[in-house]
Amino acid sequence: MKVSLFVTCLIDMFQSDVGRDTVELLERLGCEVDFPEGQTCCGQPAYNSGYLKESMESMKHMMNVFQDSQYVVTPSGSCGTMFHEYPKIFAGDPIWELKAKELASKTFELTQFIVDVLKVEDVGASLHARATYHTSCHMTRLLGVKEAPMMLLKNVKGLEFTELPDKHNCCGFGGTFSVKMSQISEQMVDEKVRHVESTKADVLVGADAGCLMNIGGRMSRTGKPIEVMHIATVLNSRK
Repeated sequence: MKVSLFVTCLIDMFQSDVGRDTVELLERLGCEVDFPEGQTCCGQPAYNSGYLKESMESMKHMMNVFQDSQYVVTPSGSCGTMFHEYPKIFAGDPIWELKAKELASKTFELTQFIVDVLKVEDVGASLHARATYHTSCHMTRLLGVKEAPMMLLKNVKGLEFTELPDKHNCCGFGGTFSVKMSQISEQMVDEKVRHVESTKADVLVGADAGCLMNIGGRMSRTGKPIEVMHIATVLNSRK
């Protein structure tokens, strides 16, 4: 099975180890992984900020970059969701609507791909730690991926899992929201940190780099000794 990695901006620039873990995990599960080097931003920041015309140029570029891919897999529910928004954005366009639908139909978030396409629920990972999981908004509410991460985490050997209180609440990141509404965002992430602390977890796991940077950054600034790990890294662990 041939898979093209959609690595996303945040992982490419700030968390390259997550990209490596994603590739190693997929290859171990029998996939042939390639990396289309022409990929750039999916257009989400500009689109969410109201710059529709400007964001559409990035979207068209990404559709061309991945047009020959069999599957597109990304370790980001948020950016994966954006690809699934393309058909709505280009609805009625005689050329780009079809390309948007083709890209959306073959794009999957990492855990969604492993469980729903590869039909794997135990990847053979092991991590001896007490963990809790943050459910990111776009991934659960828009992309609809809720069960796959839980299935995979519960099969990680040595991982003691505790559910996060009020897990449906946003962490306050929201992309540009955390910049434009920083005081509100700070209150939201502080609430999230308190809930993480209440689980007594050693590790906070998530599937979106933005959320993990936001929560992890706040925990670091306030001196909370809790490790933050992307789910790709957890699933690629042998500790």
